Amino acid sequence: MASAVVHYTATALTDRGRKRPSNEDAFGLSVEHGVYMVCDGMGGAAAGEVASALAVAEMMRFLTRRPWASPPPVEAAQAVAETNEVIFSRSQRNQKLNGMGTTLVALLVEDRHAWMVNIGDSRGYRLRNSHLEQITLDHSLVEEQMRLGQMSPQEALRSPLKNVITRALGTQSVVTPDVFELGTEPGDLFLLCSDGLTRELSDSLIESLLRLDLPLEGLCSRLVTAANEAGGHDNITCVLVRADS
Repeated sequence: MASAVVHYTATALTDRGRKRPSNEDAFGLSVEHGVYMVCDGMGGAAAGEVASALAVAEMMRFLTRRPWASPPPVEAAQAVAETNEVIFSRSQRNQKLNGMGTTLVALLVEDRHAWMVNIGDSRGYRLRNSHLEQITLDHSLVEEQMRLGQMSPQEALRSPLKNVITRALGTQSVVTPDVFELGTEPGDLFLLCSDGLTRELSDSLIESLLRLDLPLEGLCSRLVTAANEAGGHDNITCVLVRADS
């Protein structure tokens, strides 16, 4: 018996937060092409905004070209390589943009298959049967020390190095993304977000908010509002993608 075809719906919301003077986050989505992403820029002056916007534009341009010549993980890695080269070259040509970079978390979907791609500490989650699972692994100093057993979660929260990321798009001539392949089922809900959400809200609170009986737009709004109420220390961006039968 053939499996039912899965269709996807999506929404996104970004917010400056309560402390930052500007918004260096960016997002992109195309339900038609099954491509979704969040980027969180970094760099002096407006360089972070430039890096994140450039990353989204380049990744979307590459990944919405169909049909793909290679399997999705290969296409995603190639898109990252080309985007990284564009951002790095721009920063080398313009002194004001030198050192700029951005995180990236992206989701590619094709019927019952999904691929999650990440660089940095923007995260990708899946809510299935009311249980939230973090799919991506943060490329940050404290997270890597925790995975090695060199730091406890409590120590990580207090660490002065908690903002140090170990991998970013555009800061070096070459970068390697993590790519996770997933199966999808009707009812699955994917969350892509910048760390402005996850630094303010625990996974258990995010899970409880995503379980609310609201349309996707309402869920996005609840997440951003909760992060702002918890302090809103950084820009907050959420993309929600739901698999429907």
